[in-house]
Amino acid sequence: MKQKPPGAGKESLGTIDAPSLFTELDLSRTRIFLDLGCGPGKYSLEVLQHLSQEAMVIAVDLWEEGLRNLQESMKARDISRISPILADIGRGIPLKMDTVDVCLVANALHELILSKKNKEALREITRVLEPKGEPAVTEFKKVPGTGSPLHILIEANQLSDMVKSHGFRNVKVVETGPYNYLPIYRLEVNDAYGDH
Repeated sequence: MKQKPPGAGKESLGTIDAPSLFTELDLSRTRIFLDLGCGPGKYSLEVLQHLSQEAMVIAVDLWEEGLRNLQESMKARDISRISPILADIGRGIPLKMDTVDVCLVANALHELILSKKNKEALREITRVLEPKGEPAVTEFKKVPGTGSPLHILIEANQLSDMVKSHGFRNVKVVETGPYNYLPIYRLEVNDAYGDH
């Protein structure tokens, strides 16, 4: 995609308590970590510090410049355990079913809602997650200072209502800084693509 997507390039890792985010996720047995809407890959690069040496990160975005920036960062740091993929996650994720242990969507779901691609993205997340996989959808709180217009941001209860129709059960909501929250979900059913 030549044109820059609306939310592309907005740095959100600096507004979040990254250690608390990654502590809440079950990364000890993670083999495949999927970073959807990765942009320049700040979260992809950060999560490597919390994964085993055998684990891989798949970083997906439709913003070509962001992926180029990630590839440059990987080259500068001699990193080979991140696989950048150019794709529109609102149209499909180019991965096989049941391949991902943890899927992170960091402050990007509200942009997918704006473009009416959230339902397909959530369906695809359900498809690619392992039966016991963990979806991590961190979002901005509806408070001033996030850099995004308040009217497009999602409250935690709205987000939970949105994802439960895709088989996710909300376990708890964790604050990951003054501007962010992380609902912890468990995948209860995954029958949209057959039994597991």
